[in-house]
Amino acid sequence: MNISSRVIAIILSLLVAGVLTTLALVGPTMSLQQGVLAAGITVAACFLLLYLMFEALIFREINSIYASLENVKRKEFRKMSSKFLFRPEPLKRMRDEIVDMAERKQKEIDELKRLQALRREFLADVSHELKTPIFAAQGFLHTILDDEDVDDFTRQRFLRKAANSLDALDTLVQDLVTISQLEKGVVRMRRQGFDIVALVHDIFEQLELKAAQRSVRLELFPPELPATGIRVLADRNRIRQVLINLIDNAIKYGRENGHVIVSLVESGKSVRVSVRDDGAGIPKQHLNRIFERFYRIDKSRSRDSGGSGLGLAICKHIIEAHKSTIRVQSEIGQGTSLEFKLIKPKTPLAPTAKAVGEEEAEA
Repeated sequence: MNISSRVIAIILSLLVAGVLTTLALVGPTMSLQQGVLAAGITVAACFLLLYLMFEALIFREINSIYASLENVKRKEFRKMSSKFLFRPEPLKRMRDEIVDMAERKQKEIDELKRLQALRREFLADVSHELKTPIFAAQGFLHTILDDEDVDDFTRQRFLRKAANSLDALDTLVQDLVTISQLEKGVVRMRRQGFDIVALVHDIFEQLELKAAQRSVRLELFPPELPATGIRVLADRNRIRQVLINLIDNAIKYGRENGHVIVSLVESGKSVRVSVRDDGAGIPKQHLNRIFERFYRIDKSRSRDSGGSGLGLAICKHIIEAHKSTIRVQSEIGQGTSLEFKLIKPKTPLAPTAKAVGEEEAEA
């Protein structure tokens, strides 16, 4: 039987009122000794009644609290009682506060466990990525040192391979430093007004040879752009880094004899930039993790074919530092599209002012 404290208070009030009314009616006919005895019996009865009823109420609420905590331990939050915005009963308020606190702590524990798992995965990945070029360089160098009869041609070839491995190691370390600085907010974006159309054409020329190796066409959309270009306000070098990475990935994972389209669409005070390929697409279970450090969709890919998995993580942090978000859309067999927005300058710069502004920003 579920009786609230308000109902118990009403019952007690009626009982006490009944007892007092009875005493008032029969009191004048009692002697002094009978009146004192009746008063003592009344006080004892009221005390016992109050004690038993409130004791039962408190124990009932405490048992309910323990039951709720057990549900929290089993993560069965749906079995807990409904919460209201206002409860006059203090014990029920206390129970709800304990349950809310327990639920928050459980979520924090689950999040800490998730972060710990990611940390272990990150340490394993970074150890593997650092170990690969180090072992490669060690192998080539020790081969030369251990074999005195190595001819000059082989020595030069092994030294060149060792140097390439160390260069790859240096690039990996620099990427790790860049991500760490971006996460801490140490790297400041040097915003300046520049023509993003000219930047895309420059990147197309840089990646033209790589695209030709896979017979991929690099296209800019829309074909008819303003003669003055499209100006954005951003860190030109960082946006260049983002676009190179996105376009390079689109060439690498897109379909051979296909095309990569970079779209620039002005919308109010911003410009929407998207890079789209016509490759195999990304499965849905991977979409939320492609921006994590060292995450690879195909774990069997080597570092040369699949990259280290740091590029998209760096892109994400650079775009977020520009107060924007990079979004991904992908369908199996239909390709992948990544897009973000950049704001436009409030006032277009004159040619002379543009040059001065860009020189000051780069200084």
